[in-house]
Amino acid sequence: MGESKYEVLQLVPARVKPVTLLIKVPTNASDVEVAARQGGLSYPMIAKPDMGERGWMVRKLKNEADLKQYLSEINTDFLLQQFVDEPLEFGIFYRRYPSEKNGRVTSITGKEFLHVVGNGVATLQQLMEENNRARLRWPELARAYTHRLHEVLPAGEKLELVSIGNHCLGTKFLNANHLISDRLNQSFDALSQQIGGFYFGRYDVRCASLQDLEAANVMVLELNGCGAEPAHIYQPGFSFREALRVLWRHWRDMHRVSRENHERGVPYLPLAAGWRIYKQFKRVTKRL
Repeated sequence: MGESKYEVLQLVPARVKPVTLLIKVPTNASDVEVAARQGGLSYPMIAKPDMGERGWMVRKLKNEADLKQYLSEINTDFLLQQFVDEPLEFGIFYRRYPSEKNGRVTSITGKEFLHVVGNGVATLQQLMEENNRARLRWPELARAYTHRLHEVLPAGEKLELVSIGNHCLGTKFLNANHLISDRLNQSFDALSQQIGGFYFGRYDVRCASLQDLEAANVMVLELNGCGAEPAHIYQPGFSFREALRVLWRHWRDMHRVSRENHERGVPYLPLAAGWRIYKQFKRVTKRL
């Protein structure tokens, strides 16, 4: 917590990252739209705080009205990012010990976006109310779909309600570790070794197919470090005991990477500095 998402993303090779702009506040919609056009962005766009976590203030902006609403709520610098319209999204956790030549993927989280499927009888509102995850997001969904709530979806038609892969926005996290292969390890190791000083963290990516994922032919939406988790443990029904084992191995890996880097001259973050970063983060997100 506390690092700039924009600065971290600049470390990622250009071929695998979407167009992303840093917007400083205060600002206004006209200036933001000019910056977006000059930067090669157009609606829809993703807006997210430069310092944030767990989906806080992440929005898909479809038009100027959405942008104005976002500006009325955001209280910190934020990113405007190209909306990557690919069907698959994954969290790929990578780890390489500094003492070793090659690293590997330790966790893959598949993401199933919040959606409903029509039956030809129920209205959209009824489908949402019958969906446990949608019901928890009812106030936001009611605003977003206010003109469609009485619409009856044809039988079998799927409607994606939220296109952002955050757990707190209704996305279901799935254990996709079966996708880990030698080729996938090699592909993400090759990508990771192009990022100076990167040994431990999670790529949040979108891609067109599983073949593209295995080849690391992806768009990196974010790269998260020690604050990230092997999120496949949040698959519904995943064993609590096994989740604890996964986290223990995860923290052990983090400790070893940190210790080995320190032995190579990288200083530890002082506790006081960490506390200052934490307080700043909480002030920005209005949680202190």
